[in-house]
Amino acid sequence: MNPERFMIWSDAFAHPVTRGLSAAVGALLIVAPLVIRSLFAAGWIGRERFDEMFLRWKSWLWLAALILGPILLGPGCVVVAVAVLSLPCYREFARATGLFREKLISAVVILGILAIAVACLAHQALLFHALAAGTVGLVVIVTLPKDQPTGYLQRVALGIMGFLLFGYFFSYLGLLASTANGRPLLLMILLSVELNDVFAYCVGRSIGGRKLIPHTSPGKTVAGSVGALGLTAALVAGLAHLIFQGTAMDRWDLLLLLGLVVSVLGQLGDLVLSAIKRDLGLKDIGAAIPGHGGLLDRFDSLVLVPPAVYHFLSLCLGPLGLSLGVQVATGGGP
Repeated sequence: MNPERFMIWSDAFAHPVTRGLSAAVGALLIVAPLVIRSLFAAGWIGRERFDEMFLRWKSWLWLAALILGPILLGPGCVVVAVAVLSLPCYREFARATGLFREKLISAVVILGILAIAVACLAHQALLFHALAAGTVGLVVIVTLPKDQPTGYLQRVALGIMGFLLFGYFFSYLGLLASTANGRPLLLMILLSVELNDVFAYCVGRSIGGRKLIPHTSPGKTVAGSVGALGLTAALVAGLAHLIFQGTAMDRWDLLLLLGLVVSVLGQLGDLVLSAIKRDLGLKDIGAAIPGHGGLLDRFDSLVLVPPAVYHFLSLCLGPLGLSLGVQVATGGGP
């Protein structure tokens, strides 16, 4: 990708998948309040449920703008937006676990997140990976001079977990944004991860049956998980076919496998945060988004997906990390 195109909006809707998904999101946001009002008028939902659903819809209005805006503006904006998301997500995790008391570890994590963002902005993917290893190493050693071995394993483990999940893994979105078809690819990932949750909920409520892992997430069922797996895999395969036409990735076995990776890791990301909340005895890990809880409560399903998609595409199309100028759709150079 040419440097002058790193932050530009003039070709924001050049790709048909970008146009289609942006229009679909806009249509859903317009139709949603009409559906909610209709359900309430028909007596299918009560006042409390109506108020809750309407509050969620209002939150999604600005969430959609904050998500779509950086993607359409360009990769540089995505990198900045991801860093802005990572920092409060880590703060929520640190507050919930008590890690915020470890000032040195939190300082290292925050500096690591910012350094990785700079590496993305500078098109230095190899530095991106090196900084991840370096940050983990610093978390391990930074509190040693305090000579307080009691609690060492806990604070170091929490620091590494917080950095990897909510800093390093999220930052892969910046690497993906810097590929030639970064916009449609990111929109596909974000939409499919969100719909993965919706599919699991709808299928699970419709069919019921055996609980998936009831002590961790009582509301999830095996039927809902399997249903989401099939529907999300089909959705991702169809969209990825349009994005990767003419490449080695454009094979239905690979496209479906990519869809399965997105669905499985999306569900596991949700379960990881559920396990954390159950362990801490919390319903929500924050309260930043009305009707949704904290940022991590909303974006938990996204945690594990970006690095998996990035490395899956690298295996199929060549090592994306060696050059952020690689054109994903054609396999060509910058």
